[in-house]
Amino acid sequence: MISFLLDVDDLADTRFAISPLREVMGSLRALRAPALFPLHTPWRRAVLDRLGPADARLLRALVGPTLILPDFLTPRPTTFAPPLEDQLAVVRATPPELVRRDLLATHAPHPLPDALRQITAPGDGPVAELLEELSELLLRYWESAIGPDWPRMRLVLEADITHRARQLATGGAQLLFSDLHRNVRWREGVLRVGQMIGRHEVDGSGRGLRLVPSLFAHKPAPPVSADEPPMLAYPSRGAATLWEPRPEADASALTALLGAPRTTVLRLLAEPLPTVELARRLGVTPSAVSQHLKVLHATGLVTRTRDGRRVLYRRTGLGDQLADRA
Repeated sequence: MISFLLDVDDLADTRFAISPLREVMGSLRALRAPALFPLHTPWRRAVLDRLGPADARLLRALVGPTLILPDFLTPRPTTFAPPLEDQLAVVRATPPELVRRDLLATHAPHPLPDALRQITAPGDGPVAELLEELSELLLRYWESAIGPDWPRMRLVLEADITHRARQLATGGAQLLFSDLHRNVRWREGVLRVGQMIGRHEVDGSGRGLRLVPSLFAHKPAPPVSADEPPMLAYPSRGAATLWEPRPEADASALTALLGAPRTTVLRLLAEPLPTVELARRLGVTPSAVSQHLKVLHATGLVTRTRDGRRVLYRRTGLGDQLADRA
């Protein structure tokens, strides 16, 4: 059992985050232990067909025999949804002694796989080379295995966070943690994660708690080391919907939903445009366009940003999905 000792400040700093790198590393578990992730079987087959033997060998070596992941490859997110490139920059900056600690802990009590044996060589050079190789490999793997489906994945993760945030708002920490997973228990300021191989306590010490939903987690997964700040990856709701086939698009559906004028405005906003330019292209007054933009912005379909004296509008990710499917 792993326990997090959380005081009032830690609870006040309990936040949700989305971690692209966590999903990358979690997906490696699905490649290694497919029986635990039956929902991802079609995805797994497609990914294995695209992986080269050398890449597959090194990727598998990053997952321990008991499916433990190295802490330095699952860094705690510092923002709500950090870009993968930012997280890989953190990986590259990992001190060599932490890389060795985490990889040895991941595979203990077994020896390191051949693909990782170089870190046992004297000096920091071999570790620096491995970090660079891993960063490049994980980026390639992201672009091939996760990136194409990331917009869909992120929507599912965000929906989970919305649900959890509502629980926290209506029922406090007690309701939030009681529904997170059957292995998680909250009592008297201690968050306990059961069914774990290790056993230690982590004092929050005002560092807060990060809760990270994951589509590739079959149970809650805290950091392996007791030295890491409190973080808990947990199985996301909605994973079963991820690979459901999408219904065929109906070109008239978006117009029926928004009306013809707003649909036209949304389609034009594939690039940032000011109100006056939209009005010119549509042959209407700026005030008419402003009314449509107000509704589209309020519903989260467009975003706006100031550029000098102008305000530029552009479709959001949700707006892109609606427009692209119409």
